[in-house]
Amino acid sequence: MDFSWLSANPGLTLLALLGIAFALLLLSKWIRYIPNNRVGIVEKLISGKGSVKTGLIALNGEAGFQPQLLRGGWHLLTPFQYRIHKMPLVTIPQGKIGYVFARDGKDLPPTQALASNAHGADFQDVVAFLQSGGQKGPQRQILREGMYAINLAQFVVLTEDQLYYLPLDRSELETFQKMSAIIAERAGWRPVIIRGADDAVGIVTVQDGPSLGSGEIIAPTVGEDPEKPSTYHNNFQDADKFLLAGGQRGRQHQVLVEGTYYINRLFATVEMIPKTVVEVGTVGVVVSYTGEIGADISGQEYRHGELVAKGNRGVWSDPLLPGKYAFNTYAGKVLMVPTTNFILKWTKGEVGSHKFDENLTEVSLITKDAFEPSLPLSVVVHIDYRKAPLVIQRFGDIKKLVEQTLDPMVSAYFKNIGQTRTLIQLIQDRSAIQEQSGVQMKEKFAQYNLELQEVLIGTPTSGAPGGQIEQILVQLRSRQIADEQVETYGRQQSAAVKERELREAEARAKQQTLLTESAIGIEVQSNQGKADYAKAQQQAAQIQTLAGAEAEKVRLMGEGEAKRIKVMAEAQAEQAARVGIAQAMAIEEQVRAYGGPQFQLVQQVMSRFAEAIEKSQVDVVPKIHMGGGDKGGGSLIESLLGLLLSEKAGQLAGVTTATAANPEAEAFKAALRKDMSKGGLS
Repeated sequence: MDFSWLSANPGLTLLALLGIAFALLLLSKWIRYIPNNRVGIVEKLISGKGSVKTGLIALNGEAGFQPQLLRGGWHLLTPFQYRIHKMPLVTIPQGKIGYVFARDGKDLPPTQALASNAHGADFQDVVAFLQSGGQKGPQRQILREGMYAINLAQFVVLTEDQLYYLPLDRSELETFQKMSAIIAERAGWRPVIIRGADDAVGIVTVQDGPSLGSGEIIAPTVGEDPEKPSTYHNNFQDADKFLLAGGQRGRQHQVLVEGTYYINRLFATVEMIPKTVVEVGTVGVVVSYTGEIGADISGQEYRHGELVAKGNRGVWSDPLLPGKYAFNTYAGKVLMVPTTNFILKWTKGEVGSHKFDENLTEVSLITKDAFEPSLPLSVVVHIDYRKAPLVIQRFGDIKKLVEQTLDPMVSAYFKNIGQTRTLIQLIQDRSAIQEQSGVQMKEKFAQYNLELQEVLIGTPTSGAPGGQIEQILVQLRSRQIADEQVETYGRQQSAAVKERELREAEARAKQQTLLTESAIGIEVQSNQGKADYAKAQQQAAQIQTLAGAEAEKVRLMGEGEAKRIKVMAEAQAEQAARVGIAQAMAIEEQVRAYGGPQFQLVQQVMSRFAEAIEKSQVDVVPKIHMGGGDKGGGSLIESLLGLLLSEKAGQLAGVTTATAANPEAEAFKAALRKDMSKGGLS
């Protein structure tokens, strides 16, 4: 295009520039530019359809805020008809939650706290939202992470970092700030995160929906079945489905366990409580505050309360065994009942690990002899886990059982025991009383569904130092010390005797060699004596045998000599016959007086015997007498000689008598005595 004419006509040049500038100014009113990171909210200033009659958004082209947005780029608009409000895109950071407030829509009913999004749920399409029945006010649906092109004239978006809205009235800002403060107070800018390490559960309180019925304190669980998608609210993350399933406002029976939950905190708040832990050695008896009223299953014989099945209202018949439970403590309570043995101490200042006995003190007694001691006790109790619900149903909890039942029962029992015994008997018979009480009180404990394991009795005290009981105990100790001293002295005496015996034994042991040698010497001498005695007996037998043999020899020789003498006598007798009978008789008497051949034989035997005794040096009169008599008895040799000489002695006696007047006979007797005295015989 040729603009050379402008230089030739300066006046025309100025007019042309002014025209161009005016044209550009008019064109700028028609063309609008929207950056890509922003949106344009169109406000229509002039419309043939007039202004909006109701609401804020002009859905039918009326003057007012238009539902459509202008996105990034150039837009051609009629000048002076539209006003464009450039607003940023709504950005929800990762792990954060955005809340939406609708300025236009249907009014909320009085019973509804938040706007329903069952139908109007698309916040980026204002027309669809309003035409589908979207409600004004804070919305139940929340915004998750991302960027949203939202008409900020219709919706206000609240985030933790920024408030997205088109200011219309100054009073609105205060409302939105209060709303943000409530969300922040409920930690609503972030999802609910429950970690496994926390050992916690989430208790949900719904702020919207129908109210609970009269007498109800916990809303029942609804919409937890994933197989029913129309009512499955997925742990309160879909508020409209929760209400569609029949959910009610208030504290919910359903709890949240480990996981991440995007919950609108304006719809429901979440409170963290620890899990219910039933330790090993205990069971948890559940007392449920909610549920239907169930039938009593405790049996006809149990008259102390009702037990119900799990899920019903009341005391559950089945206790919780050891473990961790996501139990809603607002819907009921779990009473821990120990199943291991636990000790109850009736001693002031001493408390068991379960602290059931922290209010127990010693039992005050009055004894038979009017003393007033305090008796410390310890009772070991066991509860069968299957009977734990019966105990809780009857007494409420274990501490009430101890203070309201066991304490008065045990105290009364031992007060009765104390009145039947003196103080000393009470102390001395402690073991017997302890055993007796253990047997008798088992039946009483069994009546309360308890098992008594052991009763332990302490030492009675007066409660103040230096009291009468202490004085008696001092006396008893002194008496015991005296008894022990007596016992000690007796044992010391026994020890002294034992020590003396020990010393004697040691001395005897030291002289044992000498005793052994002397004993052996005695035995040797005894054996030597026995040997000598045997030898003497052998020699005596030998002498006797030799004497017998010699005597037999002499006898035989005497017989031969006698025969010779007899022959000679017969010859002489024949010769003497001629001399005369008288001379023959004299010769015969003479022969008789001398004893004839027998006497000679005896004389020779005695002579030999005396020689043998003299050579052997054997005592003729033994030292040991064999018998007693007037003369002390005789020896064995005397007996033998008596036997040998008895016959001849009789003959000698006769000869002595017959020849008393014969000199030859007297001469023979004298010779005989001489021979005998020579042989040692009297």
